[in-house]
Amino acid sequence: MYDKNTVYVIGHGKTNKDNAITEQFKIFFIGFVIDTETDKVIDLSCSSTIFTTREFIVSIFMDRKFDKYYEDLENEIMKRYFGSSQKAIVIAYKDALKKYLEVKSKYYCKGEY
Repeated sequence: MYDKNTVYVIGHGKTNKDNAITEQFKIFFIGFVIDTETDKVIDLSCSSTIFTTREFIVSIFMDRKFDKYYEDLENEIMKRYFGSSQKAIVIAYKDALKKYLEVKSKYYCKGEY
């Protein structure tokens, strides 16, 4: 399903205690599939309890560059997403980005793949 030049990284962030995501999953996760040649997000999913939430989060991140922190992406989340998981989404994004940059520098910048 995914090309060999893709990697999968997961970021997580805490949600409020009264959030349905916390009750069901304990923590909020976003899993990103990223093309290491273009640094673009080609697929993602998250631990949401409502399908529309997942689709909305996908619409924010899909086809975006994942090569560095983008403040405009965080601003878009803050301006468009008004669920109680808003901060958890931003934290999960930053966590996944950190992991991706570590993976990319360790395996893909040294010609190992």
